Amino acid sequence: MKSILIDRSRRLRDDPGTGHNRWHPDIAPILEAVPGEEVLLETRDASDGQVRPDTVFADLASHDRKAGHPLTGPVFVAGARPGDLLDIEFVDITAQRYGWTVIRPGAGFLRDVFDASFLAHWHVEDGFARSAQIPGVRIPEGVFMGTAGVAPSHEQLVRWTAREADVVRRGGIALPPDAQDAVPAIEPIASTGLRTMPPRENGGNADIKQLTRGARLQIPVNVEGALFSLGDAHYAQGDSECCITAIEMGASAVVRFTVLPGEARRRGMRFPRFSHPGYFLPPQWAAPRDFIATTGLPIREDGTQECEDLTLAARNALLEMILLLGEHGFTREQAYVICSLAVDLRISNAVDLPNVTVSALLPRAIFEPR
Repeated sequence: MKSILIDRSRRLRDDPGTGHNRWHPDIAPILEAVPGEEVLLETRDASDGQVRPDTVFADLASHDRKAGHPLTGPVFVAGARPGDLLDIEFVDITAQRYGWTVIRPGAGFLRDVFDASFLAHWHVEDGFARSAQIPGVRIPEGVFMGTAGVAPSHEQLVRWTAREADVVRRGGIALPPDAQDAVPAIEPIASTGLRTMPPRENGGNADIKQLTRGARLQIPVNVEGALFSLGDAHYAQGDSECCITAIEMGASAVVRFTVLPGEARRRGMRFPRFSHPGYFLPPQWAAPRDFIATTGLPIREDGTQECEDLTLAARNALLEMILLLGEHGFTREQAYVICSLAVDLRISNAVDLPNVTVSALLPRAIFEPR
């Protein structure tokens, strides 16, 4: 089996031959794989090893903030050409035994509600993650790769940079290219490479928790060899990752590639697709049998009725779940983290206007037996 092995005691910047933290078509591949063979890729956590078991929240202020999502790769997939479809099978994913979750002021889905500073350390044993910062909770293993993607073309690099700059001009949030903390640090990659925070048409940081063992991810190929990379493993996460972090940790992934010649072009695909046969999925993901749930409607706190606003409905469903968890003795910060790790947001209806409905489901199985 071919592999890219890393030394997790070293930062990516100190071991740049193992990966990168920007998307760019000129990043040289580390490994070549042929379709059908298995490849082992070891990955660092989303902080690039800056968060450790003895880290306190105050330490985060001195961390490199633009070094996030270090990726292992790229892997050159023999025979892959622009217009093809790259099928990636996640044969196996093995988590490390330590992870972390953080709430940062100004970040996350409820950033206007939470200005608190909170860091939870998680330790894995017997298939569960537990944290002294959130006692009474055990999060079952559901390890997956938060980030997996292929290189953009030069044309996509220019176009996507321009459209994200336009988002910022219109008052939205996006991270422009920035050479600070970039790996590789060589130009023009460092100053023009795309940040790895958002997912795009090339895959990337989609944080899809179903991309666990057995999943198959399909991404349109943009450059010769596809140049596939992955990283940002999560031990567990709820659908939405609302506080902006899951249980972040390093992992080892075994992947296998299939190239479907010309299929992305033939199908007119713009975005990645994925599937899962179901046999590795934790049963509570499909349909938890024993859960508590809250709902949200698109109604603002001042009573203003909005129409067809699923984002507002999701926000209200989460705020109601945080309120419910508070009734069970959890602080607001603990409840927010629990939502990020274990609550699934479901669109219960998108047609009964004006009040579309989002439900927030939390499996009771996360609570320690009494």
